[in-house]
Amino acid sequence: MILNDIASEFSKIDFVNSVVLSGSKTNLINDDMSDYDLYVYSSKPVPLDVRKIIISKFSNKYTIGNTFFEDGDDLSILNPKMYIDIMYRNLDWAYKEMDWVWNKYNARLGYTTAFLHNLKTSKILFDKKYEFERIVEELNLKYPEKLKQSIIDKNYPMLRNLETSYYKQIELAVKRNDIVSQNHRVAALLASYFDILFAFNEQTHPGEKKLIQYAQKFCKDLPKDFEQDISAVIKLVGSSQILPALTKLLDELDIVIGKK
Repeated sequence: MILNDIASEFSKIDFVNSVVLSGSKTNLINDDMSDYDLYVYSSKPVPLDVRKIIISKFSNKYTIGNTFFEDGDDLSILNPKMYIDIMYRNLDWAYKEMDWVWNKYNARLGYTTAFLHNLKTSKILFDKKYEFERIVEELNLKYPEKLKQSIIDKNYPMLRNLETSYYKQIELAVKRNDIVSQNHRVAALLASYFDILFAFNEQTHPGEKKLIQYAQKFCKDLPKDFEQDISAVIKLVGSSQILPALTKLLDELDIVIGKK
Protein backbone atom coordinates (compact mmCIF):
# COMPACT_ATOMS: atom_id res chain seq x y z
CA MET A 1 0.00 0.00 0.00
CA ILE A 2 1.25 3.48 -0.86
CA LEU A 3 0.90 4.67 2.75
CA ASN A 4 3.37 2.02 3.88
CA ASP A 5 5.73 3.10 1.12
CA ILE A 6 5.58 6.72 2.27
CA ALA A 7 6.15 5.63 5.87
CA SER A 8 9.13 3.57 4.75
CA GLU A 9 10.72 6.64 3.14
CA PHE A 10 10.37 8.67 6.34
CA SER A 11 11.67 5.75 8.42
CA LYS A 12 15.06 6.15 6.69
CA ILE A 13 15.56 9.50 8.47
CA ASP A 14 17.58 8.73 11.60
CA PHE A 15 15.74 11.15 13.90
CA VAL A 16 12.24 9.99 12.92
CA ASN A 17 10.83 7.89 15.77
CA SER A 18 7.46 6.75 14.46
CA VAL A 19 5.07 7.07 11.52
CA VAL A 20 1.41 6.37 12.20
CA LEU A 21 -1.85 6.48 10.28
CA SER A 22 -4.86 8.27 11.69
CA GLY A 23 -7.69 10.50 10.45
CA SER A 24 -11.21 9.91 9.21
CA LYS A 25 -10.41 6.89 7.04
CA THR A 26 -9.01 4.94 9.98
CA ASN A 27 -11.98 5.79 12.20
CA LEU A 28 -14.66 3.16 12.68
CA ILE A 29 -17.11 5.72 11.32
CA ASN A 30 -16.04 7.01 7.91
CA ASP A 31 -17.36 7.66 4.41
CA ASP A 32 -16.18 8.36 0.87
CA MET A 33 -15.26 11.93 1.82
CA SER A 34 -12.88 10.81 4.56
CA ASP A 35 -9.15 11.24 4.02
CA TYR A 36 -5.93 9.76 5.37
CA ASP A 37 -3.80 11.50 7.99
CA LEU A 38 -0.19 10.40 8.27
CA TYR A 39 1.72 11.57 11.34
CA VAL A 40 5.50 11.67 11.43
CA TYR A 41 6.86 11.79 15.00
CA SER A 42 10.49 12.80 15.36
CA SER A 43 13.00 14.22 17.82
CA LYS A 44 13.64 17.29 15.64
CA PRO A 45 11.93 18.93 12.63
CA VAL A 46 12.09 17.21 9.25
CA PRO A 47 13.48 19.84 6.80
CA LEU A 48 11.16 21.07 4.04
CA ASP A 49 13.53 20.03 1.26
CA VAL A 50 13.66 16.46 2.60
CA ARG A 51 9.87 16.36 2.80
CA LYS A 52 9.57 17.57 -0.78
CA ILE A 53 11.98 14.92 -2.07
CA ILE A 54 9.99 12.16 -0.37
CA ILE A 55 6.52 13.39 -1.34
CA SER A 56 7.44 14.09 -4.97
CA LYS A 57 8.22 10.38 -5.37
CA PHE A 58 4.52 9.62 -4.97
CA SER A 59 2.70 12.57 -6.51
CA ASN A 60 3.17 15.68 -8.62
CA LYS A 61 0.21 17.33 -6.96
CA TYR A 62 1.23 18.37 -3.46
CA THR A 63 1.72 21.30 -1.07
CA ILE A 64 4.68 21.50 1.29
CA GLY A 65 4.84 23.49 4.53
CA ASN A 66 1.23 24.13 5.51
CA THR A 67 1.06 25.77 8.93
CA PHE A 68 -2.63 26.69 9.18
CA PHE A 69 -3.28 24.21 11.99
CA GLU A 70 -0.01 22.39 12.55
CA ASP A 71 3.12 21.79 10.49
CA GLY A 72 2.16 19.62 7.53
CA ASP A 73 2.09 18.75 3.85
CA ASP A 74 -0.64 17.33 1.63
CA LEU A 75 -0.72 15.31 -1.55
CA SER A 76 -3.25 13.80 -3.93
CA ILE A 77 -2.80 10.31 -5.34
CA LEU A 78 -4.55 9.32 -8.56
CA ASN A 79 -4.18 5.54 -8.47
CA PRO A 80 -5.58 4.51 -6.10
CA LYS A 81 -7.43 7.78 -5.69
CA MET A 82 -6.78 9.24 -2.25
CA TYR A 83 -5.96 12.46 -0.43
CA ILE A 84 -3.25 12.35 2.23
CA ASP A 85 -2.38 14.89 4.91
CA ILE A 86 1.06 14.48 6.46
CA MET A 87 1.61 16.13 9.85
CA TYR A 88 4.90 16.48 11.72
CA ARG A 89 5.05 16.27 15.49
CA ASN A 90 7.65 15.98 18.21
CA LEU A 91 7.35 12.68 20.09
CA ASP A 92 8.30 14.28 23.42
CA TRP A 93 5.42 16.71 23.00
CA ALA A 94 3.05 13.76 22.55
CA TYR A 95 4.34 12.15 25.74
CA LYS A 96 3.95 15.40 27.67
CA GLU A 97 0.40 15.92 26.45
CA MET A 98 -0.54 12.39 27.45
CA ASP A 99 1.04 12.84 30.87
CA TRP A 100 -0.68 16.21 31.46
CA VAL A 101 -4.14 14.89 30.62
CA TRP A 102 -4.15 11.11 31.14
CA ASN A 103 -1.83 10.84 34.15
CA LYS A 104 -2.30 14.20 35.85
CA TYR A 105 -6.04 14.52 35.11
CA ASN A 106 -6.00 18.05 33.67
CA ALA A 107 -9.12 19.11 31.76
CA ARG A 108 -9.88 21.75 29.16
CA LEU A 109 -13.07 23.45 28.04
CA GLY A 110 -14.06 21.08 25.27
CA TYR A 111 -12.03 18.43 23.40
CA THR A 112 -9.96 17.48 26.47
CA THR A 113 -9.04 14.00 25.25
CA ALA A 114 -9.26 14.60 21.48
CA PHE A 115 -5.48 14.49 20.99
CA LEU A 116 -5.29 11.35 23.11
CA HIS A 117 -7.97 9.77 20.96
CA ASN A 118 -5.85 10.56 17.90
CA LEU A 119 -2.91 8.77 19.52
CA LYS A 120 -4.95 5.85 20.82
CA THR A 121 -6.63 5.05 17.50
CA SER A 122 -3.57 5.47 15.28
CA LYS A 123 -2.30 2.54 13.25
CA ILE A 124 1.45 2.15 13.60
CA LEU A 125 3.33 1.90 10.29
CA PHE A 126 6.83 2.42 11.71
CA ASP A 127 7.99 2.54 15.32
CA LYS A 128 11.75 2.48 15.70
CA LYS A 129 11.98 1.76 19.44
CA TYR A 130 8.34 0.83 20.12
CA GLU A 131 7.82 4.20 21.80
CA PHE A 132 4.53 4.90 20.09
CA GLU A 133 3.32 1.40 20.91
CA ARG A 134 3.86 2.17 24.61
CA ILE A 135 1.67 5.28 24.27
CA VAL A 136 -1.13 3.26 22.67
CA GLU A 137 -0.87 0.55 25.33
CA GLU A 138 -1.20 3.10 28.14
CA LEU A 139 -4.19 4.79 26.53
CA ASN A 140 -5.93 1.44 26.21
CA LEU A 141 -5.87 0.97 29.98
CA LYS A 142 -8.98 1.79 32.01
CA TYR A 143 -10.17 5.39 31.66
CA PRO A 144 -8.98 7.27 34.78
CA GLU A 145 -11.86 8.06 37.15
CA LYS A 146 -10.10 11.27 38.26
CA LEU A 147 -9.85 12.47 34.67
CA LYS A 148 -13.53 11.72 34.11
CA GLN A 149 -14.47 13.82 37.13
CA SER A 150 -12.02 16.58 36.24
CA ILE A 151 -13.56 16.99 32.78
CA ILE A 152 -17.08 17.14 34.20
CA ASP A 153 -16.05 19.59 36.93
CA LYS A 154 -14.30 21.86 34.42
CA ASN A 155 -17.02 21.93 31.76
CA TYR A 156 -20.32 21.51 33.59
CA PRO A 157 -20.48 24.94 35.30
CA MET A 158 -19.90 26.67 31.97
CA LEU A 159 -23.03 25.14 30.44
CA ARG A 160 -25.50 27.28 32.42
CA ASN A 161 -24.59 27.50 36.12
CA LEU A 162 -22.26 30.49 36.09
CA GLU A 163 -23.16 34.10 35.35
CA THR A 164 -20.63 33.87 32.52
CA SER A 165 -21.97 30.50 31.31
CA TYR A 166 -22.55 29.77 27.64
CA TYR A 167 -26.31 29.71 28.20
CA LYS A 168 -26.28 33.20 29.76
CA GLN A 169 -24.12 34.49 26.92
CA ILE A 170 -26.50 33.00 24.35
CA GLU A 171 -29.43 34.56 26.22
CA LEU A 172 -27.78 37.99 25.91
CA ALA A 173 -27.03 37.37 22.23
CA VAL A 174 -30.71 36.59 21.63
CA LYS A 175 -31.72 39.86 23.30
CA ARG A 176 -29.23 41.73 21.13
CA ASN A 177 -30.30 39.85 18.01
CA ASP A 178 -26.63 38.97 17.49
CA ILE A 179 -26.66 35.80 15.39
CA VAL A 180 -22.86 35.58 15.08
CA SER A 181 -22.46 35.61 18.86
CA GLN A 182 -25.23 33.03 19.20
CA ASN A 183 -23.50 30.71 16.75
CA HIS A 184 -20.13 31.14 18.46
CA ARG A 185 -21.46 30.44 21.96
CA VAL A 186 -23.65 27.51 20.87
CA ALA A 187 -20.57 25.89 19.32
CA ALA A 188 -18.66 26.37 22.59
CA LEU A 189 -21.56 24.97 24.62
CA LEU A 190 -21.75 21.87 22.42
CA ALA A 191 -17.98 21.40 22.74
CA SER A 192 -18.30 21.24 26.54
CA TYR A 193 -21.49 19.16 26.29
CA PHE A 194 -19.70 16.48 24.26
CA ASP A 195 -16.60 16.66 26.45
CA ILE A 196 -18.79 15.81 29.44
CA LEU A 197 -20.73 13.13 27.59
CA PHE A 198 -17.66 11.25 26.32
CA ALA A 199 -15.91 11.52 29.69
CA PHE A 200 -18.99 10.26 31.56
CA ASN A 201 -19.03 7.24 29.24
CA GLU A 202 -15.27 6.81 29.70
CA GLN A 203 -14.56 7.33 26.02
CA THR A 204 -11.82 9.51 24.56
CA HIS A 205 -13.15 12.42 22.51
CA PRO A 206 -13.01 11.67 18.74
CA GLY A 207 -12.64 15.30 17.63
CA GLU A 208 -15.02 17.50 15.68
CA LYS A 209 -16.42 15.12 13.04
CA LYS A 210 -19.45 12.81 13.29
CA LEU A 211 -19.84 13.25 17.03
CA ILE A 212 -23.48 12.17 17.07
CA GLN A 213 -22.76 8.91 15.23
CA TYR A 214 -19.69 8.20 17.36
CA ALA A 215 -21.58 8.80 20.60
CA GLN A 216 -24.44 6.56 19.45
CA LYS A 217 -21.99 3.78 18.63
CA PHE A 218 -19.70 3.93 21.66
CA CYS A 219 -21.51 5.67 24.53
CA LYS A 220 -23.65 3.41 26.70
CA ASP A 221 -25.43 6.26 28.50
CA LEU A 222 -26.96 8.89 26.22
CA PRO A 223 -29.57 11.55 27.02
CA LYS A 224 -33.13 10.97 25.95
CA ASP A 225 -33.85 12.42 22.47
CA PHE A 226 -30.10 12.93 22.09
CA GLU A 227 -29.87 13.38 18.31
CA GLN A 228 -33.17 15.25 17.98
CA ASP A 229 -32.26 17.74 20.71
CA ILE A 230 -28.85 18.53 19.21
CA SER A 231 -30.40 18.97 15.76
CA ALA A 232 -33.05 21.28 17.21
CA VAL A 233 -30.43 23.46 18.91
CA ILE A 234 -28.39 23.82 15.73
CA LYS A 235 -31.42 24.57 13.54
CA LEU A 236 -32.69 27.23 15.98
CA VAL A 237 -29.52 29.35 16.09
CA GLY A 238 -30.72 32.87 15.29
CA SER A 239 -34.17 32.25 16.76
CA SER A 240 -35.51 33.11 20.21
CA GLN A 241 -36.56 29.45 20.43
CA ILE A 242 -32.90 28.49 20.87
CA LEU A 243 -33.24 28.98 24.64
CA PRO A 244 -35.98 26.40 25.32
CA ALA A 245 -34.19 24.01 22.97
CA LEU A 246 -30.98 24.43 24.98
CA THR A 247 -32.88 23.99 28.22
CA LYS A 248 -34.26 20.67 27.00
CA LEU A 249 -30.82 19.53 25.81
CA LEU A 250 -29.15 20.37 29.12
CA ASP A 251 -31.98 19.01 31.29
CA GLU A 252 -31.62 15.63 29.59
CA LEU A 253 -27.84 15.69 30.11
CA ASP A 254 -28.38 16.44 33.80
CA ILE A 255 -30.54 13.35 34.15
CA VAL A 256 -27.93 11.09 32.55
CA ILE A 257 -24.97 12.32 34.59
CA GLY A 258 -26.94 12.48 37.85
CA LYS A 259 -27.18 16.24 38.25
CA LYS A 260 -30.98 16.21 38.41
